[in-house]
Formats: sequence, structure tokens, C-alpha cells
Amino acid sequence: QRQRYVGPRQPPHSSQQQHKLSASQFGYYRAGGALPSGANRSMYQPGDGQRAPYFGNYPRHYIVNGDGSGKSTAITSLGGSPSVGLGGRKQQNETVEGGDICFDKGDVMILLNDSNPDWWYVRHLKNGEGYAPKNFLAKMESLESEEWYAGKIQRSTAEKLVLAGKMPRGTFLVRKREGGEYALTINDLKDDSLDVKHYKIRPLDNASGFYITTRKVFPTVRDLIFYYSKEPGGLCCRLTYPAQKIAPVRPDLSYDTAKNWEIPREELQLVKRLGDGNFATVYLGRWRGVIEVAVKMLKPGTMSVEAFLEEAQIMKQCNHPKLVRLYAVCTVGEPYYIITEFMRNGSLLHYLRNLNNRLSIHALVASGMMYLESRKLVHRDLAARNVLVGDKISGVPEVKVADFGLARKLMDENIYEAQLGAKFPIKWTAPEAAQYGNFTVKSDVWSYGILLNEIFTFGTVPYPTHLEEGYRMPCPKGCPEAIYLEMLKCWDRNPDKRPTFEYLFTFFDDFFISSQPNYVPPSVDGVPFEVHSMDTTDEGSSNRMPK
Repeated sequence: QRQRYVGPRQPPHSSQQQHKLSASQFGYYRAGGALPSGANRSMYQPGDGQRAPYFGNYPRHYIVNGDGSGKSTAITSLGGSPSVGLGGRKQQNETVEGGDICFDKGDVMILLNDSNPDWWYVRHLKNGEGYAPKNFLAKMESLESEEWYAGKIQRSTAEKLVLAGKMPRGTFLVRKREGGEYALTINDLKDDSLDVKHYKIRPLDNASGFYITTRKVFPTVRDLIFYYSKEPGGLCCRLTYPAQKIAPVRPDLSYDTAKNWEIPREELQLVKRLGDGNFATVYLGRWRGVIEVAVKMLKPGTMSVEAFLEEAQIMKQCNHPKLVRLYAVCTVGEPYYIITEFMRNGSLLHYLRNLNNRLSIHALVASGMMYLESRKLVHRDLAARNVLVGDKISGVPEVKVADFGLARKLMDENIYEAQLGAKFPIKWTAPEAAQYGNFTVKSDVWSYGILLNEIFTFGTVPYPTHLEEGYRMPCPKGCPEAIYLEMLKCWDRNPDKRPTFEYLFTFFDDFFISSQPNYVPPSVDGVPFEVHSMDTTDEGSSNRMPK
């Protein structure tokens, strides 16, 4: 399964197996994930006569782990350790029937049932049948199976990926846009000056082709990428290396726990104590000895099992890439456990001093809060201590909003009235919430403004000497005036005048774009591209120079 691929892609199995599978009514699927980080860049150079881009010894498909080992544990990297089943039940090469199935990178599987939105039932050629996470699989010959296709990610995220890890000029990816369009994002590094170009890839009206300029139309996006990997063709430069992908996150611990998320305590191993709070102690744990998770152990008497399950149900229903994922609970006897996705670098509060690009954090947090806002959920404890930092993807830290211990679903009046005697983090709490116990999405916006101040002061406690009526903290050192004005909007005494998280996300995601000069279109033989080929709409200028 590791042999060199020559020419068009072929499944890494015997011709007899290929024929047998090709006769099936089901599609073939490969395991998903990120590029091998330790691979030599020269491997990625397209070769003559090969479908582009061709990646040397690595077949064009996803890899389960981001460490290049090809070993499958879905979320955490075990380096050279043996592959294990996604449910942690079996070792490599053992057959798993009817349960979660183990697989390596590049394994070919047959899709048997795709009715579940998160888990597909597949047949592995060696390991039998079982469930596998949908986001770890990609249909062969689909865009999702290409190393350079990143799916629907934010423009700012695309820029970070093509610039990360000191990748050379021409590093690129393709991302999905609305309306059947795609965008090509390219690292246009010149003389150590960071620069990124974005180009729209538009479909023809009858979906019979794709183009950046109407002078050159291609049957597929793959053919378009192949062409521009051979020559610039009027782009800023020739496409060279695919940017590393963001590794997928398992939707649940297993297919079985997706709905039945009460798990036995015996399946959890508490490995390391990570920290203590007013209501809980947090541990690094392992589920079934394999999957790393965070285990929040609530202190006895904190809440009733009914209230606990109500809170957990809200968390379970929240599914967004910028929110920490809830996997399971243990409620048979105290102390109660909440089992969530593990974020390796801890809280943002302790990470701030090592953070270079703080502005990107603002947008990432606002993205997660925008999701809660759309679902009429109020967090009630938004602060740097409750934002967690995970692994870095090509040097870019993953940031997610956590700790929904105080979260509540808002009723029709969009106000949640806290119980008498409830405890709140006063320095992060909006006046109307602190005085009257009335929490809304707008009170979360107030807390977000405090979080902005925390980020620019490297975690300094807000309001160190003042808490009187009407006082607002001054502009932090190094904070742009435009951002400080947004902080003041978040701290408006009138909740209705505070911005929405949708607005805040757009503001911070586009902050650098709006401050840069307009993009100068590239040319073919001195003739400019059509203006509509530039990716400038709804996301700002297509020439962006991150700091």
C-alpha cells in the first residue's frame, strides 16, 4: 500500500481486487486527513505527463494523521505506533465486524450506507465492515480527495495555511465559495515580503467547465490546477506545493456514542490533572486507552443530575469548528464527568504571551460566538480562560470557545434570568446581567469586548483598580484605534446598541484587507484579466499582506 504510483491514480491493491471492486454498485472511498509534514518538498513537484499536481511517493489522497506516519488514531498522533480501530477496540490487521473499523492512510473501502450525516458504514478489503467518520473519508477522484482542496474554509484561514511553515512561493490551495464557485489562494512570497493572491474559479453556466479567465476554460478544476502548475498563465506565479490541510476532528468517540453518550467510567483513564475551577477539575484522559480526551470532573453537589444533563444536551447539539466538541458524559453517581475534545495547548489566557498574530484570534472566537448567537444560546462566561488552544496546523494554532457550564437556551423574549444567588465573573459581566441577572447575547458581546482587552494586554486582569459606574478601560498599548473603537461599542451601556457577533466576525476577518491598497490584476501577454476573475467580492481586496 506504500508503492510508488505512476500516471493516473490506481488503488493500492491487486488488479483482481480492482476489477472486483469496480464492478460494485458502490463508490470507493479513501481515508482522509492532512499532508505528511516531514515529506521532502521536492516530492510535490509535478512530473511530465502526470495528472497534476503529482506528489511523488504519496498517492493523491488524504492521510489520516498529520504527522506523515500513516497510522490511524483519527485525532491524536501516535507516531510509529500500530494503527488502532477508531473505537479503540482492535489492533491493526484485526477484523472488526459491525463496529468501528480500523484503517490506514490510502486504504480503499466500499461505501455501503451513507444515511448517517457523520458516520458512514463501509467495507474494508481486509478488516471487514464497520462505521468510519465521514470527515475522514473522501470519494476517489473527487475534489475532496485532492491534497490541494481545502473545502469551505474562511479566506483568512486559507491565507494562514499557504503562508505557514515558511513554505515557498507558489504554495496554494483551492477553497469552496458560494454559488458553485471556488477560490485559488496562492503564496506570492517576494523578497521576504509576505503576500497572498486570491483568484476566483468560476463555473460555466451549464457546468461544463471552469475558468479564471474566459480565455482559458478547463473541463474540471483538477485540469485547471494542472495547467497552472505547469506555467503561470497570467497568475502571480506557477503553482508549486499544496498547503497543509486542517486535520479533521472526530464527530463523536464512536458511532455508538453519537446517540448513547452515557459511557461507563471504566472506559476512561485519567492521565494527568490539568487544572481546577470553582465547579470542576479538568484532566487529560484516554477513552478505551487510545483516544485522548479532556475530562471535566464536577465537584459533588455542584448541580443535580437533571440540570447537568440539560446543560450537556445543549453542548451536544452545538456542532461548529470553533466550539469545543462534547463527546460523552458519566452521570451514574457523583462526581459527574463531561468528556470533550482535548485541546493540547490549554487556555488562551496562558497561551497569550507566545501568540504572534492576535488579530486572528479575535475572528476565530467571534466565529464560534456567531454560531451560538444564531441558535439563541448565551454563553455567560466568555473570557480568555474559557477559550482553548489546540494543535498548530503549519504553525497556526487552532482556537475554540469552551466551557458551556453556564450556557442557557434563550426563550422567545431573548432574555435568560439567572437564579437568585448565582455566581458570575463580575469583571467580565455586562451591567444589566450583574445587576439584574438578565443575560442575553448582547451581554456576551460585552464579555467579548473584555476578551479583546485581555488579548491585547497579554492576559492582564481587566479593571485592575476601577469598577465604578461608567468607567471604560483605556486603549491597550499596541492596540489599533479602530479595534479599540469596537471594544467601546461592545461596552455600550445600552445592550441594543452593541454590535452582533456576525458583525464582529466580519470586522476582524476583514481587518487587514480593508487597510490594504486595491489589487492590481495580473496579465497574460500584457493584457489584463477580466476584473470579475479576481476574488474581491464579499471578502475585501484580493491582495492581502498579513502581519
